[in-house]
Amino acid sequence: MTSSSVQQARQALGRRLRELRKDAGLTARELARLATWHESKCSRLENGHTHPSDADIRTYTTLCAAQDQTADLIATTRGIEGAYVQWRRMERAGLRRVQQSVAPLFERTRRFRVYQSWVIPGLLQSAAYTRAVLNTVARLRDVPDDIDDAVAARMDRQQVLYSGDHRFAMLVEEWVLRTVIGSDETMAGALGHLISVASLPSVSLGVIPLGTPRGAGWPVESFTLYDDVQVNVELVSAHLTVTQPGEIAEYARTFAELSAIAVYGTEARSLITAAIDAIG
Repeated sequence: MTSSSVQQARQALGRRLRELRKDAGLTARELARLATWHESKCSRLENGHTHPSDADIRTYTTLCAAQDQTADLIATTRGIEGAYVQWRRMERAGLRRVQQSVAPLFERTRRFRVYQSWVIPGLLQSAAYTRAVLNTVARLRDVPDDIDDAVAARMDRQQVLYSGDHRFAMLVEEWVLRTVIGSDETMAGALGHLISVASLPSVSLGVIPLGTPRGAGWPVESFTLYDDVQVNVELVSAHLTVTQPGEIAEYARTFAELSAIAVYGTEARSLITAAIDAIG
């Protein structure tokens, strides 16, 4: 996270604390007195000049009779320094390291919910498709050339599909199936592989057809829900990790809305087959 982004996040958190205090009818000086703080501490916290501790958050919510917000606010404070990681920082040590870094998270997660509006989900990619994706990443971001090792690491990670008590709900937009990554041959192979892995007992694959009235299921950035504990969001310039319960709930609701407009089973396979037929 850049220093400016950290400061913006602190200021946003400070505004939330100020709103709690005002809703409680307290002045900053009154809250500081009740909390036995120096009278300037409220101002420093609410203006983002000082990062609150867990104890500070509990004091705010208790004195403002807003204990129902304690968990969300604490999760926010803990996440500010490390939630937003620039892609270049992640990839500086090579793409293989990025692929391996999520292995513990994958192993402990039981329920995966994945929405992809850009590419085929990583767990469902063929090796050739992964190579094409990572080649593009390496070219665009000027990262170390360890593509072979990175592809092997991602293929190893896919073993989670076949082992343990894991369940995978995958959603893709139909345009992902129609977007050629690498060559026509690579794309056709990737779609054939997608049909194969989508038949696994642990995998549910939904495709959102082109032309579907969107309603509440609006296209958004690609994201993955790991149980109800964490969300990873893919942005152009960065990788966002969400741990705040309220925000996780928003992504869960978004996933449910997108799931409701997707097609599954035979209909989904027909869309994949049509995309294969359209190649070349």
